[in-house]
This record gives sequence, structure tokens and C-alpha cells, in this order.
Amino acid sequence: MIEPVAHIISHTHWDREWYMPYEKHHVRLIALMDVLLDTLDKDDDFRSFHLDGQTIILEDYLQVRPEQRERLTHWIRQGRIVIGPWYILQDEFLTSAEANVRNLLIGHHDAKAYGPVAKIGYFPDSFGNMGQAPQLLLQAGIRNAVFGRGVKPTGSNNTVSDSAAYESPFSEMTWRSPDGSEVLGILFANWYHNGMEIPVKEEDALSYWPERMANTERYASTPQLLFMNGCDHQPVQTDLSAALETARKLYPGYRFKHSTFADYIAAVETAIDKPLTVVEGELRSQRTDGWGTLVNTASARVYIKQANTRGQILLEKIAEPAAAIAAHLGRGYPDHLLTYAWKTLMQNHPHDSICGCSVDEVHSEMMTRFAKSRHVAESLAQTSLKFMASHADTSLFSDPAIPFLVMNYAGQIRSGTVSVELEIEKRSLQYSSSVEIYEQLDKVEIGDGLIVDEKGRIVEAEIEDLGVKFNYALPDEHFRKPYIARRLRITLKADRVPGLGYRVYAWRREPGLSREGRANPDIAPLGKAALENEFYSIIVNRNGSLTLTDKETQAVYSNLCVYEDVGDIGNEYIFKQDGGMQALTTQDLEAEVRILSKNSFVTVVEIIHRWEIPAEAEATLQREMASMVPVRDRNSLRSQRTVPIVIRTLVTIEQGARALKVVASFDNQAKDHRIRALFPSDIVSDVHYADSIFEIAERPNEPAPEWLNPSNAQHQQAFVALDDIERGLAIANIGLNEYEILRDGRNTIAVTLLRSVGELGDWGVFPTPEAQCLGKHEVEFAIIPYAGQAKRSEVAKEAYSFQIPWASVQTEIQQGILPPVHGWLDWSGKHLAFSTVKGREKYGEFIVRWYNLSNEHTELILSPSKESSEWYASNILEERLRSLQPEADGKLRVQVKPCEIVTLLLNRL
Repeated sequence: MIEPVAHIISHTHWDREWYMPYEKHHVRLIALMDVLLDTLDKDDDFRSFHLDGQTIILEDYLQVRPEQRERLTHWIRQGRIVIGPWYILQDEFLTSAEANVRNLLIGHHDAKAYGPVAKIGYFPDSFGNMGQAPQLLLQAGIRNAVFGRGVKPTGSNNTVSDSAAYESPFSEMTWRSPDGSEVLGILFANWYHNGMEIPVKEEDALSYWPERMANTERYASTPQLLFMNGCDHQPVQTDLSAALETARKLYPGYRFKHSTFADYIAAVETAIDKPLTVVEGELRSQRTDGWGTLVNTASARVYIKQANTRGQILLEKIAEPAAAIAAHLGRGYPDHLLTYAWKTLMQNHPHDSICGCSVDEVHSEMMTRFAKSRHVAESLAQTSLKFMASHADTSLFSDPAIPFLVMNYAGQIRSGTVSVELEIEKRSLQYSSSVEIYEQLDKVEIGDGLIVDEKGRIVEAEIEDLGVKFNYALPDEHFRKPYIARRLRITLKADRVPGLGYRVYAWRREPGLSREGRANPDIAPLGKAALENEFYSIIVNRNGSLTLTDKETQAVYSNLCVYEDVGDIGNEYIFKQDGGMQALTTQDLEAEVRILSKNSFVTVVEIIHRWEIPAEAEATLQREMASMVPVRDRNSLRSQRTVPIVIRTLVTIEQGARALKVVASFDNQAKDHRIRALFPSDIVSDVHYADSIFEIAERPNEPAPEWLNPSNAQHQQAFVALDDIERGLAIANIGLNEYEILRDGRNTIAVTLLRSVGELGDWGVFPTPEAQCLGKHEVEFAIIPYAGQAKRSEVAKEAYSFQIPWASVQTEIQQGILPPVHGWLDWSGKHLAFSTVKGREKYGEFIVRWYNLSNEHTELILSPSKESSEWYASNILEERLRSLQPEADGKLRVQVKPCEIVTLLLNRL
């Protein structure tokens, strides 16, 4: 008989902020780390401590205790403090694909400064696990994944389930990504606290070990048994060596080892003597009763998710590419500032932070971090774009024209409506009277100007006089220069701007010329011609809902964008509809509808719903929360008192754009409720598709038989879609991470716009009044019809482009080395999505990444510039793997497997 080995791994799971604000947790972290270093100094038998897989703990500790750096580094290099591979322990589904990559990249970089990096795919408490995790881990040289959620036998509230319907009968399994990548998966079947506070006294040990051993052996496929000596914010067990001596004395049939994950996993791999169950793709606890998945954290404090999405887009889709292009043109790549901005943003990515399930003080501080990261990214993006524009040839325009550059950071050619602000005349404030200058500029005759493109063709545009405004310049080599300028806002259709490229335009003063189709808020009739483009037509119904006809497929989608309001007596983790189970909708309301603006390239329709909804839940809810009644057992009704809510919806129809854009705004004064937008698809399908991390995930519409929760909400990134062979409907979003496919006979897509609750939930009573989200809100989404499953990858790219704002900058009439229309990356590839381009400062190189959205093999084809002479296959750690050579026609061809993430390294863009 093989001797069982009890691997005791000391750790603490460090939620950086949660039921207390960050600094209160921070104080406790300093104490824990001080004790840990003292313990390592004194006890040679205390072999190691796993520092929760996140290097930010080192930053947080040394911020207060910088004098301990040498001591800390010593024990890391000795292998007794195990660090990395992540920067923080993120929520995988609420952070973007690139944010998950930056997390690994920065974690590895920071860990290497101290010592060895733990090659452990550590996901102790992620609220579900992304399907592409095995592929990402393997690319980082990690061949295992250790996780606490997503599959049985761990059930609701971290308890062991008794159901036999396990995804795997063992704690150990093979986890496979959609591309076929496989890692050894280790589930905390008894959570990550099954070996905490091991007793030293024999009588205590005799009552401690039998049940724990039985529960661990119950799910272990080998005699290698995992006991996690720690839990959330758990202090170091300083008497562990003595406790293990007691265990060895009492249980001689077991070998008790103060272990590490590396040793434990190596022992498991050696001991496996039969094939393990293969679990594939996303791990989302779908084989449970549905109450403990924590998916509704995707809609807690929606404003947090919106700020995060915009922050991620700004960094990965704008600031990094802009800085990379500027570096290509000769400007230094600001890797240090971008890393700072990323770290500041990622400090909001831990699961109890980005999930919106902490006390109010935590989320107030998060908004400050979002702003700090955004301000850095905006500064870098602006200076990079100006540098870019200074190299563009605009000499084709002549005075007094004012050129400007419209930049498209999406990875594909696109057209769309762009707003640009120009300064047409300005005066310095250095030596003159501001009042006199203001009056001079205020009298400047603007006249009827026009917009021309690089070929001198007149471009239809709206031109709005913004009057006289103060501004300032910050020259690199001089003191600040304040000035006053006369400003215009130009709204135009930018046509076929290259992906990762620009097109130049110019404003020209032309007295006597008139512009047709000015914005006119007084236009009331909703004529059909005003509400269509080449892709679709829409009708606005009396109740404010939309009927959309897809011109390509002739499919008609009716009752789109009806709003639904229900009571929510749950908490930040879990949605629970009120006991009355009544859903209010705008279906029977009569809306106010008018055309807000209209010209030849864009029409904006305003729809206003005036609604009365219940003000809050009845007082019963407060008693249920105070007495800790489980969410699923609550029965409180909604109050009879009502409050008004006015939803103002702007629907924008752009010529040349497949997406029908929608912005809804409202002032929420109600508590304990949820607002969703409903989009009936009437598509017959048993599955749907959601944008996830480096993949379009296929998910069933019906939950598993074990599912008891009436709600079946899910996570999304940029969009959710339903399709069949002939037609499809996608709903894209910006920061609206929760949706549900309703089992209503119409396969309605319901997207959560707001969820208002009053408590944190979980293990205690923590009121969170700010989670009621009172006040003004604005949400953005888009309706995108398409021609069925063959076009699914194309609609995904449309949804990704929807999230990326246009950029613009005013420039001078100048000679330049760049043409008036230019793109920096000439590529093609069926089903491929462009993910990022960024610099690699240390080596003066660039990283470009794509991923295959389909289950088909495809080919990436690049047309390198003459300056690009060196290409390498790379990985998410940005390592050179192998050289790539263009073919005889000068094109570089890369074969891409189904669902593969492809990273290339090049010396020039």
C-alpha cells in the first residue's frame, strides 16, 4: 500500500479590499508579513509560505516597510516565500482579454526582480474561470491550474456537494481550452481552508484530522493529499511545525509534509495512474443549483464596470497602439508610464473589487484609481497622436485651411460619424488683456465653412460654433502658454479610414457657400427614409420600442429595446427577484418620440419614457438582511410607494455603419430593483454566443438539470448573439457585463442596465447604501443584425469596433513623411480578431496579437513594410520563439489553429 502524503501548504488568501476599506486590510497585511519574516528567521522547519500568487502584496508591504526589502528578497530567493505569477488575483470574466495578459506579464516581470517566479496557474477564488486559461497558461510556461470555483464538488458558499453529477469525480482533472491546450487542473474540492489552524494539542488534533482526511481522500485521485493551511486574510500559523509533529505522532500511516505547490503538483503528476476526466472550456458552475455562481456580480455597481471597460479600451486599444506608432516614428516608448497606468487600473481588478461586492469605501477609492489610470493614458494617447500628426503630409491643403487628422484605432477599415473640435483663431495671453482678446475673437466672422478630404472633395459635415474658450499649451522646453481661441465642433462622416490608421481632412472658410441638412431639433415627422441606412431600416413604435428590418436577410426584429423593471431583494453577489415576482415593462407606455437631428449621414431619434416604479422593497427586507436570511429564502415584496423615472433614449442611425447605436440615460431614485433592456430575437436555437476572453463562447440557453435558480444570467465582454444559418442578432455593449437569454419562447436577449441593492452579502451584515446606485446613469449599447452563423466573426469585429472611440487632432499645413491616408498594419485573415499592438521598450520591438474566433483553421496574411525585416513568433510573455520569413511575394503567412491566440514580435511597424 502506497503511503498517503499530506501536503500542507501555508498561505493566506489576500483580498486586498473587501469587507473593510483597502487601508484597513493594508494594516493587517503589514502585520502578517512582519510575522512571516520573523517566523522564517526563527523556524528552519517552517519550509515555505505561498504568497497568494499575486506580486502586488510585495508592493503593498514595501510601501510601508521599505527597509525590509533585503530580508524579503532573501527568503524569496531561498524558495521559502513563493511569489507570482500574477500581479493581482483578478476576476477573469470582468477583465478584458488583454488585461488578463498584462496581469501575467507584469506579475512575471515584477516577481523576477525578487527571485524565482512560481509557475502555478493560481485562481483560488475567481468567480468562474475563463475557457482560454489553459492556452494562456501554457504560453506562459505554466502547465497546471489551481482553482476553487467553476466545477463541482465545491458547491454553494464553498461547501462540498453531495450530488453525483460532478464534472470530474476527482479534485484532479485535465482542463482543455477550445484550441486543445491542456493543463493539469487542481480543484480545491474542500476549499482553500481545509488545513487551516492545525492544532498542536493531541486531543484537539484527534478531533481535527479524521474528518479532514476523509473529505480530502474522498476526491483525491492519488495518495497525494492537499491541505491548505490558511484562508481569507489568515495570519501565519507560527506553531505549524509543532502542529505537524503532533500529527506525525498520532497518524504514523500518513507522511505529513510542509509543502509547496510545485512539490505537490509534481507528486500528483508522478502518482496519476489512470486517465483523468477532461473538462473543457469555461468553468462557470453550471452543474450546480445556480445560486452560488456569483454571476450577478457582473451587474453590481454597473458604473464600476463601465469605468473599467473604458479604462481598458483606452489603454489597450488607444494609448498603447498610439505610443507604439509614435515610437516607430522616433519617439521613445513610455513603457514605464503605461505599466504604471496598467497597474493602477489592475488594482481595481481583484474579484471583490471589480465585481462590485465590497463595502462602499472600496468602490469610492476604485473610482479614483480609474481616474488616475485614465489621466495617464489620455496624456500618452494625446501626445502620441500629436507626434503622429506632425509627420502627416497636409501640404495639399492651402491657407487658410485648418487640417485635422481622424484616427481609427480599430484593427480594420471602418467608416463612421466623428466629432472634432478645432481652434480656428487664437491669441496668446502672455502680454495682452484677456477681455480685449476675448472681444476680438468673439467678433470673428465664421461664415459658412466646409470640410474637404485629401483629394479636395467636399465632405458633408455639421459645423457648430463653440464660441471663445480658454486653453493652454505645455511646450516640452518652455513655460506654459495660456491662450484664448475661437472654436468649432465639426461632425462628419469619416469614410473608409484604414485600420490602425488615419485620414486627413481640413476645414476651409468659404463665405457664401451653404451647407444642407443642418441639425434641426424641431423636425418631428418620422419618415421611413430618415430611419434607415444601407444595412437596415427601423420603425419607432408608439411605446418607444423598435422594429428593425435587416435589408440583407429581410429578417424583422420587433419590440426591441423595451425596458423591464423588477424588484431585487438580493445583495451585491446574488440577484433575487422580490416575492411578488411581478415584472414591469414599458410595453404599454406611450413614449414621446422625435427626430433630434438629421442630415445626409446620421439621424438621431429621441425617445422618452415617463414611468412610475416602486420606490424600494418593503421594510421586511431590512429585517431579512439584519437577521441574515439566505438570499434564496427571502420573500419581501416591493413597496406600494412609487417614484418617477424618466428614460431618455437616443437612437443613432449612421450611414455606412451596421450597428444601430443606442444611448439611454436616467436618474435612478428607486432602491432594491433591476432595470434591463429586452431584445426579442425570435431565432430558433438551443445555444447562443457570448464574447469572452479571447473567444466567442458557445453557451446553452437552458441550464443544467440541477439548476434551481429562476434566473440564468451570464457574463459577457463586448456582445451577446443568437443566430441560425440565415440570420442573427447581436447586442453589443460598453461596460454592461450581464445578460440573460430568456426562456420566453422568443429567445429574448435581456441586458442588465442597472441593479440596485443595499448590502454586501456573503458571511456577515455589511450595509452598502451606495450599491443602490441612486443618481444619474448613462448606458451605451448597439443592435447589430447579421446574416447568420457564417457572419458571426464579422459581427464580433463590428462589436469590438463599437467599443473603440474615434480619435482626432488638429495639425498644421506641412510637408510630411507620411501620406494623407495611411495605416500601419496591413493584414487579413478570415475569422481573426485583432487584439493589440504595443511596444517592447527594452528591445525596441513591437508586439502584435490576434486570435481566431472560430473552430476552423485559418491563415494570417501580413504585408510587411519595407522597413520590417525581422519577424518572430512570440507568446504572451513576449518571448522570441522562432523566426518567421516572408514568402517570395513579400507576404508573411502564419497558419492559425482553431481558437488559437497568435502573438508576433517585429522590429518595425
